[in-house]
Amino acid sequence: MPSRSTDGGDGAPVRPPTFGNELRRLRDDRRISREKLAFAAGVSASYITHLEGGDREHPTRTVVNALFGYLDRIAPLTDAERRLFFDLAGLGVDRFPSVLELRDEIGTDMRDGLRLHEPNAAGYVDTRWNVLSCNDSYAAAFPGLVDDVNVLRWFFGNELSEQVMVEWEREAALTVDWLRGLIGQSGDTAWSTEFLDELGAYPEFRRMWAAGGTTYGRDRPMHVRDLGTGACYRLDAQLFRVDSGNHPGRIQFFLGIRSLCASHRPV
Repeated sequence: MPSRSTDGGDGAPVRPPTFGNELRRLRDDRRISREKLAFAAGVSASYITHLEGGDREHPTRTVVNALFGYLDRIAPLTDAERRLFFDLAGLGVDRFPSVLELRDEIGTDMRDGLRLHEPNAAGYVDTRWNVLSCNDSYAAAFPGLVDDVNVLRWFFGNELSEQVMVEWEREAALTVDWLRGLIGQSGDTAWSTEFLDELGAYPEFRRMWAAGGTTYGRDRPMHVRDLGTGACYRLDAQLFRVDSGNHPGRIQFFLGIRSLCASHRPV
């Protein structure tokens, strides 16, 4: 069985992308000399040579921002190019986008897709549990949540949550434990301190937070009560990360598959 070639089109070996190679490609595409780029970024030409040669694998965010800013002014980079540029530098995204910025990422096709999931509850939330967009079934399943925006704010600040969530204590505690895991993943203590101060006004949140639990997912369905009929139904919840050139890893897709609770199923 013949082996696959690892050569590029010009016979050179195919290599994974590196920050240095990407920087050189972007510079060459714009026909910018090392000296000119170095001057614009406030570094030496030899430093650019070291970056492109792979001798400096982890430039500072200040340097990368300066390089990116100049390259982008000469010829705008795409969202994907920007993301790759910072990912290869080991820096990723330096700021968590606002709810409005993330909502702008939910395009028309994505919103149309939410409607196709009816009567199952479907919505987009960010990794801080802010609701970005949802279908009618999601809004009906969690009344008041769209206005409250944040799931934790809804759990502890909206009395409707206790009427709707059949196992409110378990679901609230699970979401609190999940918050701890999300804070650990993001490392954003400034944001979490401010948000925890807000949630700390609720005694039930303080009690659950003091328990010190941590989780990163769920292994049981949630049980929800229809306030109109009083009937109970279950939502088998699934959560998926949505990739984005502008805000990678910040948007999640929630899908709750609806079915009757065991006590309401026909014999």
